[in-house]
Amino acid sequence: MTRMPSYFISHGGGPWPWMPQWRDQFAPLEASLAEMPTQLPERPKAILVISGHWEEEGFAVMSAAQPPMVYDYTGFPPDTYDVVYPAPGAPDLAERTRDLIAAAGLPTRLDPKIGFDHGTFVPLAIMYPEADVPLFQVSLQKRYDPAAHFALGRALAPLRDEGVLIIGSGLSYHNLRAFGPGAKTPSEAFDTWLTDTLALPPAERTTALIDWEKAPYARDCHAQEDHFAPIFAALGAAEEDAATRIYHQKNIFGGVTASGYRFG
Repeated sequence: MTRMPSYFISHGGGPWPWMPQWRDQFAPLEASLAEMPTQLPERPKAILVISGHWEEEGFAVMSAAQPPMVYDYTGFPPDTYDVVYPAPGAPDLAERTRDLIAAAGLPTRLDPKIGFDHGTFVPLAIMYPEADVPLFQVSLQKRYDPAAHFALGRALAPLRDEGVLIIGSGLSYHNLRAFGPGAKTPSEAFDTWLTDTLALPPAERTTALIDWEKAPYARDCHAQEDHFAPIFAALGAAEEDAATRIYHQKNIFGGVTASGYRFG
């Protein structure tokens, strides 16, 4: 197997691919997600997603053979609650993942019941619309400790050499109370900081990301960092690798700047 990169992606708003006006709004994101499979050295054996929409006391691992759907959004059109992304799970890889996390001294367990949340099925529906690549998730840990999530990523790193594509799925800007013109200055400043920081040498980059709250407008952009924390795991899995910005969009919903990145 050739080593896979890892990614931190912005997964957009709600079930946007099934809402025509929103899909138009996220056209640059859709193009970026659709291009990701072409950037890989080979077809993944499986895809592991760390989503901003699943958090537990420890790092739980989805282990169902056929995970169900989790419609973790509210107020959207009725048909968006009928969306099905029928990708198979990866029970054997889930056990391998659980063992790697446990070997790193991190709390973990298998979860045979949890299903795909929209931080996972939305981008994957664009990347692999045939839903024919095995797919599973690892949760965030509540409280979002950056060092713990970097440790998670380091524990997961061997999977990159086993054909597993690791994706941290969140948003580089996520303040639901400030979408629109009010997001322009904070999101642009934070986005610039993030891109510049990811270009630093690896040790400096890790230190800066762990201290991310010192970034300009950090808490304006992420009052709660559930959608930013996946970057720690994605980068921890590729800590020595160069970062490449694969997605960049301005004026989303009239003000938001957002980006996505590949590591390796």
